Amino acid sequence: MVTQFQIIKRPIVTEKGVGKKETENTLCFEVHPDANKVMIKHAVEKLFKVKVEEVRTAMFEGKLRRRGRYAGYRPDWKKAYVRLKPGQKVPEYAEL
Repeated sequence: MVTQFQIIKRPIVTEKGVGKKETENTLCFEVHPDANKVMIKHAVEKLFKVKVEEVRTAMFEGKLRRRGRYAGYRPDWKKAYVRLKPGQKVPEYAEL
């Protein structure tokens, strides 16, 4: 069983992720590959104390990376876009 602290690994702070956060009230996280949408929703609601409207997920395959003549793959990972209900305050995890 995966706990709520293991479900959300880290926020994804990219130009696209921050843009969605500001314009669409949507947060972007790297999540545990075995977590489903319901588990992600409950984890975000408990950790950030907000109400979630929708969760969308996407799986990404690890890329081939080379170091000289040695090659290997990065691990597969899962991304979740979490849209908050209207009127919810977006948590500031991306403060510089």
